[in-house]
Amino acid sequence: MAVISMFLFKRGSRNAMDNTASKRNFEKNIEKMFGLSLPDLDTADKLMRKLLPKEIELIKQGLVNQLIKRKIFYKLRFMGIYYIVAIDGTGVNSYNKEPYPECPYKTSKNGVRTWTASVLEAKIVCKNGFSISIATEWLKNPVNKEFDKQDCELKAFLRLAKKLKKQYPRLPIVIAADGLYPNKTVFNICKQNNWRFIFTFKDGNLKTIWEEIELLKKIKGNETKKAYLSNPKYNITESYSYINNLDYNKFSLNVVETFIEKKSKKKKDINEYFSHITDFVINKENYKSISHAGRLRWKIENEGFNEQKNGGYNLQHKYSRTSFVASQNYYQCLQIAHMINQLTYKTQKIKEMIKQNDTLKSFIEIAISTIILDDFSKEILFDKITQRNCQLRY
Repeated sequence: MAVISMFLFKRGSRNAMDNTASKRNFEKNIEKMFGLSLPDLDTADKLMRKLLPKEIELIKQGLVNQLIKRKIFYKLRFMGIYYIVAIDGTGVNSYNKEPYPECPYKTSKNGVRTWTASVLEAKIVCKNGFSISIATEWLKNPVNKEFDKQDCELKAFLRLAKKLKKQYPRLPIVIAADGLYPNKTVFNICKQNNWRFIFTFKDGNLKTIWEEIELLKKIKGNETKKAYLSNPKYNITESYSYINNLDYNKFSLNVVETFIEKKSKKKKDINEYFSHITDFVINKENYKSISHAGRLRWKIENEGFNEQKNGGYNLQHKYSRTSFVASQNYYQCLQIAHMINQLTYKTQKIKEMIKQNDTLKSFIEIAISTIILDDFSKEILFDKITQRNCQLRY
């Protein structure tokens, strides 16, 4: 809980958390709130080095299962049925010396080797901004074995898929991923696990499919559906076209293309293009929602990795330089803290409070200052609040 608190309060390092915890009434108030006293982070680090990473991941899994059971994501499901699970990888830490034997590395033209601890994530993403970790797989090279190729994102996906199916066997899932994933192996995994998919479809992926698309456009023409929107900054035109029943290695695939023109009322115009490949049959009722669902994949990058790297969680900080076990445990604690914070900050009531305090960062600092300066043991209001059940609305 000490490590999770470090991330909850966005302290950014063990030393910064210890400094915060030592101020005035912070530790006493934390004990009043949570019913436990916080050790210093050096003591917590000893546990992080010894505890098996799967133990904390099981805690994360239990939390996610509770959220699903309590229908937190119920109204945010795709087509009222599916949970959109975005898959993506990111580099966590880089080293100029080998941090652990399994760590993947790159060698420059000058022969300089750089090791990067990288992770592949599966996160539930929702249109309200939720990006919640449900399964994690680290990229690892074999130890004490010869290998031709290093571990990579697609190899790690094979392991992540097994973990995902084992941990959430009956969850109706749509896998959303980038242009690396449209291939026969991934299609087979989705089919075997009874998962649906919507992947970014880049020019150059599955060349035979693109050739068929271009041929069909010449024969049938390129029928488009258009939508017109407006906001204070832009007049927006969205154009959609789609093609069904494209054969590829016994798979029937469908493609939707999206063109967005944003004509600025004040600044430069913006043009955007998206293409997605899916196993959903596309029709005039769902073409727009399928395209929007495919673009939700961005949330794993923006609300997920970018927030964790640049939003105060300090993901790329080396919380442990010498223990890969500890690094994995810190990572899982960060995911749990980020989950709790999202469940807090995205509620209607807290969003209104944040607006009053200008930014999320200032809101957190005010909360920390309150814990430091107030004495909760003397506040009757605190006891009344904590004894009252409340519903969090999103």
